[in-house]
Amino acid sequence: MTMVEIYTSPLCGFCHAAKRLLNKKGVEFSEVNVLTNPERKSEMIERANGGYTVPQIFVGDTHVGGCDDLYALEQAGKLDALLAA
Repeated sequence: MTMVEIYTSPLCGFCHAAKRLLNKKGVEFSEVNVLTNPERKSEMIERANGGYTVPQIFVGDTHVGGCDDLYALEQAGKLDALLAA
């Protein structure tokens, strides 16, 4: 399975929802808390092509976007293929 990385903040409901979906699917992911690691926020913004809100989700080298984008991939039946790539 492809490596999944998610930039989050503990106060973000969308972050919790995205992690819930990934956990429900049995996907292991690494999490970067930008609130406790503020030096990583600039890294997130660069990787996300200017995206500065959390969550920012990456599956391998693919920038998925935020929570709504993750759920849209799931609804379209495309998330499993991306995770398996």
